Amino acid sequence: MNAPANRAWLPLVALGSGLLAVEAWTVYHGGPASARRLFAVRVAVSVGVIVPLGYAFFWLGAFGGADAKALAVICLCFPTPPSYLLPATPPIALPVASASAAFAVTILTNAALVGAVYPLALAARNALAGRVTRAMAIGRPIAWSEIPRTHGRLLGRANGLERGLDLDALRMYLAWRDASLAELRAAPAEGRDPESLPAEPRAPGDGRIDVATDGGRTTANEFADPWGAAAFCDDVKNAYGASPAGLRGALDELTTAESVWVSPGIPFLVPLFVGLCCALVYGDLLYAALAALGML
Repeated sequence: MNAPANRAWLPLVALGSGLLAVEAWTVYHGGPASARRLFAVRVAVSVGVIVPLGYAFFWLGAFGGADAKALAVICLCFPTPPSYLLPATPPIALPVASASAAFAVTILTNAALVGAVYPLALAARNALAGRVTRAMAIGRPIAWSEIPRTHGRLLGRANGLERGLDLDALRMYLAWRDASLAELRAAPAEGRDPESLPAEPRAPGDGRIDVATDGGRTTANEFADPWGAAAFCDDVKNAYGASPAGLRGALDELTTAESVWVSPGIPFLVPLFVGLCCALVYGDLLYAALAALGML
C-alpha cells in the first residue's frame, strides 16, 4: 500500500470516523442501555473483526490493497444498518428487506453472492463457444497479443503447465529486462540466453525491491538460468508469488502459443461495491434467499 493510495482514502476514513463519533454520541446520550449495548456489539464486529480480517486477507494475498481499504471505510461509514425514506407517496422505506445486525456482514455476504455469478457467466460463455473444459468456469482463452493489457493469471493446467503465473508478475519481468512480449516472441532463443539480460535491469514497477546488480559480470550459473528467471526472482522478491520455474514455463508458452487460457482478474472491490448497493437498496440477499426457500 503506497503513500498516494493511502492519501486517496483519507477523506473517506475521516468522514466515516466523524459519522461514527456522532452516532456514538447520539446513542450514548439519548438511547436506552439496550441500545448502547447493541451499538457497541455492532461496532465491535464491524471495526474490531471485519476490518482486521480484511487486512489479514490482504497480507495473505487474497485481497488487494484497495479492497482492504474499501472494506475498512465501509465498516467505518456503516457500522449499523441504515434506514431511510425515499420521497414518494407513500414514502418508501429502504432497505426493503432486513439486514444483518452488523451491516458490514450483510455487505460481505452480498458481495460473495455477486462474485459467485461471474464464474457461472464465464462457464456459460465458454460452453456456448464450444470450450467445454475443466477450466471453463475460471478462465477463457485470449490471444497472446492481449496479454500485456490483460489483468489476471495465466492458468497452469489449462495451458499444459505445472503452475500458473500472475500477469502482473509477467509485466514486471518485461519491464525489468526492458523488453516487450513481441520482442521475446520474435527471438525466443536469444531471450532464453541469460547474456541477453541488461547489465543494469530497469525498475519492474509495482512491488519492486531495490535491484542490486553485479555490474554485468557473467557468472558460472547464469547459463543454467533460461530467460534469466532466477535472476529476476532474486532481484524482485515480491513479484506476486512468481517462481523461476513458473516464470520459465509461462515464457516458454507465451513465446510459442497463439492463444493461452487466462483467469480474469476482477478486484474484490467490484462485487463489494455491488454488494453495498444491494444492501442499501434491498438488504441481505442471502437472508432473503434462505427465507424464500423456507429455511428461515
